[in-house]
Amino acid sequence: MSTVRTATADGTAGVVGFARALRAAGVPAGPDRVAAFLAALGRLDPGRRRDVYWAGRLTLCGGPDDLERYDRVFAAFFDGERPPRRVRPAARPVRPPAVPRAEPGERTTEEEGGGPAATALASATEVLRHRDVAVLTAAERAQLNQLLAVFALDGEPRRSSRRRPARRGGVDPRRTVRELLRRGGEPAVLLRRAPARKPRRVVLLLDVSGSMAPYADALLRFAHAAAHGSRGRTPTEVFTLGTRLTRVTREMARRDPDAALAAVGAAVPDWSGGTRLGETLRAFLDRWGARGTARGAVVVLLSDGWERGDPALLAAQMRRLARLAHRVVWANPRKARPGYAPLAAGMAAALPSVDAFVEGHSLGALERLAAVVRGADGA
Repeated sequence: MSTVRTATADGTAGVVGFARALRAAGVPAGPDRVAAFLAALGRLDPGRRRDVYWAGRLTLCGGPDDLERYDRVFAAFFDGERPPRRVRPAARPVRPPAVPRAEPGERTTEEEGGGPAATALASATEVLRHRDVAVLTAAERAQLNQLLAVFALDGEPRRSSRRRPARRGGVDPRRTVRELLRRGGEPAVLLRRAPARKPRRVVLLLDVSGSMAPYADALLRFAHAAAHGSRGRTPTEVFTLGTRLTRVTREMARRDPDAALAAVGAAVPDWSGGTRLGETLRAFLDRWGARGTARGAVVVLLSDGWERGDPALLAAQMRRLARLAHRVVWANPRKARPGYAPLAAGMAAALPSVDAFVEGHSLGALERLAAVVRGADGA
């Protein structure tokens, strides 16, 4: 009995981790949808990949825009397997669609032989989510890269000067007049509008010094996904910090992550060198930040906080940054280590100007970082 309970608990943890990965990719898979997903799996076979796929697709996706992201996350989360072939719904369904059965001649995962159960794959991926990036094997890094590729990093929403149709708000005179003309002058309901909301700009400052070498590849892939996965029109800006400042937003524009990282490696002259956070941050603020890049943005520093320069300079520049940015977030991969305390001179100097201090050592930590950036952390 205990073995069955343990297996069930592992499977539940796996599918909940899958829902977290969907949220990190921009699919609003909230607790109510996760509960519906688990209930659907209780009526199906959670060991069949096809049942898991359709149960999640019908319960976790909120609209057509979520389907592509769902497919990509599913393929990455369940060991890189291709998602099942889509079945086109009937033109006029007369009853709620059931989970489709396998087509004639199609072989299931169990019939193919050797394929582990979907819940076992989910549990293995859930374990990977919490492992330190620095100690992963080559196979685990390959799977991690697939999961990082589906990240989305939207900034916290803000009110825009544009207006959108709404049920409540001020009267929209143009739409109301057009509706009156369409009705031939007959009285019509007053149509209303409200301020639209758009995500704030996100600025990523990545430490590429020697002390950050074990995490550099994963964090750069995270930045690449952030640059391509945002739903907002404002592009994500990416800079590297070391002994000098380098803007790599153009290099990150390449769709292929491997090609983008190769371009970044060629563009960054101080790779795995020293750390002068105060000087490089001052260069960022003088040339980019004060001119608008950081103004009202969510600025994320991914660094362990080791500083070879003057900590007082770093403290002063962090205060400048805090005055410009809407929010300053610091992600430190070493924060998760047992007994960690921000005693390094650079980290201690920066913390008073930081709005959120989070971990950055694992996939799960980066998912929490994404939640902080979009303002869903409650902090």
